[in-house]
Amino acid sequence: MKNSWTGMVATLLVGCTSGVDLSSQYAAYDAAFRQEHEQIIHTVPRDGFTLHAREFAPDDIETSDAPYILMHGFPDSLHLYDRLAPLLAKKRRVITFDFLGWGNSDKPEDHRYDVASLRRDLEAVIAYFGLRRVRLMVHDASGLPGIDYAIDNPDRTVELILLNTLYAPSEKRIMPPSIKRFSTLGLRRDLLIFGAKRSDSLWRDGHAGQVGAFFADSEIRDQYLPIFSHQALGIRPAFFGLTGVWTAEVQARARRVAQLRHLEVPTKIIFGTEDPYLNPALAHELGHLIPNVRLWLVESAGHYVQLDRPEEVARLVLDT
Repeated sequence: MKNSWTGMVATLLVGCTSGVDLSSQYAAYDAAFRQEHEQIIHTVPRDGFTLHAREFAPDDIETSDAPYILMHGFPDSLHLYDRLAPLLAKKRRVITFDFLGWGNSDKPEDHRYDVASLRRDLEAVIAYFGLRRVRLMVHDASGLPGIDYAIDNPDRTVELILLNTLYAPSEKRIMPPSIKRFSTLGLRRDLLIFGAKRSDSLWRDGHAGQVGAFFADSEIRDQYLPIFSHQALGIRPAFFGLTGVWTAEVQARARRVAQLRHLEVPTKIIFGTEDPYLNPALAHELGHLIPNVRLWLVESAGHYVQLDRPEEVARLVLDT
């Protein structure tokens, strides 16, 4: 809801420059969001670290039923689902969480950030909540651990929902410029990391430029870009680590495509049409790989389809 109190607070952040401390503004946004949408904050143990998680549930829901677990990509956080989670929670229990190194979760600098780490985060969340069965919603980079989990645990995965994501190598996929630069190993990448570590403003400006391109709705971009910008400085170790192995991780999934072709888990593919990177052509390619699938393209939505068009995404998830 663009005119909600949460949205108005977020809009106040728009004029902030890269050199401004956004902590107090972020705190105001988050407090408004929590006041507007009932939720429970959880601290999930994960191999000596902690993950930040939030749980939304209607009062009359059966808590033993398989909840939606909403997984973000990079370079963002669980706030990617702030407009969608409350809509889904009108009918079903919803859990969002920040991966290790992102958002409000712990950010160890010497950790190996790879897809195995993302998978371990997901498994830690599932174990913490004592879940026997889950509905997984993935976006962007979380497609790899989410789809891996569904392939390995089809009896525990009730449903798989793919939002502008990827899995294996594809000629249809176009890497966002910042991801491509930091995923291309060599001296140029080393120099980029050197500069980004030493200049907060340089890093935050680059982050904002790339993340801003992920929205189709400019009003929503102006509301939520500062939220992600507030968290941008702390994610550097995770971003540098994951981009450093990203090409190899995607290439490795080519060995699992045959298993994906036999995945019987009911799957929904919901992509924004205005995403030039993880685009409609890629959505159709994924649709041809997965046997038990339904596919929709959401008009006037970009890479952040769940922020641009949350009502339409919720309708497709819940009512189709």
